[in-house]
Amino acid sequence: MLIIRRKKKKERERRIRKLLREGVGERDADKRRMLRAVQKRCASTAPLIRPIQRVLVANRGEIAIRVQNTARKMGIETVAVFSDADRNSLFVKKADKAFHIGPPLAAESYLNMDKIINTAIRSGAQAIHPGYGFLSENAGFADRCAQAGLVFIGPPAQAIRDMGAKNVSKQIMEDAKVPVVKGFHGEDQSDANLKKKSQEIGYPVMLKAVYGGGGKGMRIAWNEAEFDEKLASARNEAKKSFGNDEMLVEKFVEKPRHVEVQVFGDHHGNYVHLWERDCSVQRRHQKIIEEAPAPNMAHETRLKLGESAVRAAAAVGYVGAGTVEFIMDPRGEFFFMEMNTRLQVEHPVSEAITGTDLVEWQLRVAQGEKLPLKQSEIPLNGHAFECRVYAEDTRKGAFMPTAGRLNYVDFPEDARIDTGVVSGDEVSIHYDPMIAKVVVWGKDRNVAAAKLESALARTRISGLPTNIDFVRRVLAHPEFAAGNVYTDFIPDHHEELFADSETPAEIYVESAIAHALSTLKKSDAGVFQNLSFFRINVAPKYVFKIDGKDVTVRFDSENRLTVSYDGNSYETLLNDIEAIGDNEFKFTLEANGRRWSTVVKDLPETLMVNGVGQNEYATPAVYEAFDSLAGGAASHSAVAPMPGIIEKILVKPGDQVTTGQALVVMTAMKMEYIIRAPEDSTIEHIKCQAGKNVPKNAVLVQFA
Repeated sequence: MLIIRRKKKKERERRIRKLLREGVGERDADKRRMLRAVQKRCASTAPLIRPIQRVLVANRGEIAIRVQNTARKMGIETVAVFSDADRNSLFVKKADKAFHIGPPLAAESYLNMDKIINTAIRSGAQAIHPGYGFLSENAGFADRCAQAGLVFIGPPAQAIRDMGAKNVSKQIMEDAKVPVVKGFHGEDQSDANLKKKSQEIGYPVMLKAVYGGGGKGMRIAWNEAEFDEKLASARNEAKKSFGNDEMLVEKFVEKPRHVEVQVFGDHHGNYVHLWERDCSVQRRHQKIIEEAPAPNMAHETRLKLGESAVRAAAAVGYVGAGTVEFIMDPRGEFFFMEMNTRLQVEHPVSEAITGTDLVEWQLRVAQGEKLPLKQSEIPLNGHAFECRVYAEDTRKGAFMPTAGRLNYVDFPEDARIDTGVVSGDEVSIHYDPMIAKVVVWGKDRNVAAAKLESALARTRISGLPTNIDFVRRVLAHPEFAAGNVYTDFIPDHHEELFADSETPAEIYVESAIAHALSTLKKSDAGVFQNLSFFRINVAPKYVFKIDGKDVTVRFDSENRLTVSYDGNSYETLLNDIEAIGDNEFKFTLEANGRRWSTVVKDLPETLMVNGVGQNEYATPAVYEAFDSLAGGAASHSAVAPMPGIIEKILVKPGDQVTTGQALVVMTAMKMEYIIRAPEDSTIEHIKCQAGKNVPKNAVLVQFA
């Protein structure tokens, strides 16, 4: 085993000094102090560098497969670790070796450092790739890897510590002259002091967990009246997610954009950025649509943004892939928000516009190689989008995660699909409900957006509700099309995005005909001549209940049909009927002045129809859906919207409560939820206990 200290340390320090002094006077005392701190960190850290023939991926799902694919391309063997819940998952099957590490609970499997490090040693791996989430930003884990003689494919532990503590990172950025938002990140963490600092900063303020990420432990206090409740909620969620409830307070920038820069550093003091991404379209502070480059940004601003991000990376002696996140106000001014010391979920859009493989860069840098490209050699070509496809119920803006079996999944072949699931897999309540990432590239933003819309229209997922229809509504919104995106885009356009729209006649036509052809296919009339094609030799008439309407399909001839509902009739031409797979067929329709193709998948309990619309019709499919947080039947009770753990009970029998008042705090799927009173009521009984698990729809509070 070869342990090599940083090569050419003097040259590295010279480069860092040059980067940090860009645009700053030689007599700047803060700069000199920061330089000395960087030099001290560089001198005290001795990264482990060695050739890698086998890498253990300490993660699951699509990111595990993403790392496996690149490692395999480079001739590096991969090792998977899996919990009970993931025993039959795709990433386990794709690995060269796989080891069981415990029960589904992440703390006993994917967050168990001892098990993962021991497994890496046992498997003969030389390195561990943490992916994102779990242990990817855990400085203690990076240290433990080095102590065990394992390469941690990520930045130095000290950089993780510096950037993981938001109060420390803010100070480092201020010293490096990276723009930061006005705020408080001091040691006095008393509620009273945080409230006082919020008053000094001026409402609204953002309360953020010092060791947070992923939108957890984050709340906006719009005024002093709601400060206490928001602080308590943020602290509780931070404690549960990160084991630390320290908070920082920042001035909340209204109508901000979330713009982040992909940066990379190596062991030789080289730093580059790979342009920026805009991740402003979010729900629950979590991203849905990411794009690169950011729309409507002046090139001068783009260059300044990249330079600031490189300066930030150099300030902590960064090595590997990282993301410097900024918020940008409507005037185009940007401010440092945080640095994610890992590969990001949305890294594929940066790869698409630069023609790079960032995982390959990670693996090469971890073995001591220099960055493959200099800053001047990194292109910016076209535009890319990524959509995160989640198992969630988006009705009325609830965005409630769902869990259960994916009866069928099918993705288009002309888009990049990063996924860890296949038909029949489960979306577990123990982990993130993301099903896949759909990534597209086009020569410009309009072309890329059209490709994303097309790809989502051809994505078929059965068994659980998804956010696909909602994302397609966002893509169709004129403000999104114009590039006018910001973090409150969804709530500000809630009325249009969640409006009840009239179902087009074409959807009733295609769905009714799909039902009819499926019925004929299953009949004993012998209407299917063979598996490759069939023709209709009877003239039946069917009535189907579709979205509450009685829709009639009459076969007037072999290819002429009449579809009727609500007193309207549509003469329809049916052509090109073709069986294309197991229980799957397609056909072409012409009706109402329009011609289109429809694909139908006949599943055991549902019929999937993809054409003008994306619809699934039951014999009802069973899935776990999480309804609104408001509560139970006839408003006589408040119920659990999903399985979870009761954290706090905020009321007692006899209390008078008002509409919207917080009653119970529970956690589920790594998020905190507050159950509120649906109306003015009196509490009669408390039906739950703090610290206890509750199933979905369990009555938590009974009203008089």
